[in-house]
Amino acid sequence: MDQHKPLSREHEIGVALGIVLSVFTCGIYNIYWNYKQFQAMNTLLGRQEYNFVFWLLLSLITCGLFHIYYEYKMGSDLEDYLKKHGYNVNPNLSIIGLVLSCLALTILADAIYQHEINRLAAESL
Repeated sequence: MDQHKPLSREHEIGVALGIVLSVFTCGIYNIYWNYKQFQAMNTLLGRQEYNFVFWLLLSLITCGLFHIYYEYKMGSDLEDYLKKHGYNVNPNLSIIGLVLSCLALTILADAIYQHEINRLAAESL
């Protein structure tokens, strides 16, 4: 098994809390939630793959289409990371994120990804 960078507690966000706050703030919290997930993914990958400002601007310019791509990309990178490090993972994680995003259910895709991030953060204690 390859050595990997562990996530810390700062990368954990309660899935239910993320969903509730995203709904009650009409999606504003979801922007912050994505920011935190990008930080976690950059830590896992050991490089600055996910750029929040770039994502936000392109998502706004493309009326959300770029966000759908990023949901797929995050699922794919997370799936690859988990497989590479010997974790059980749904082999369709990126496809699930893509389909949910296309159905305007990106909050659910974020919840699924956050569950995996929380699992990794809890294990690193």
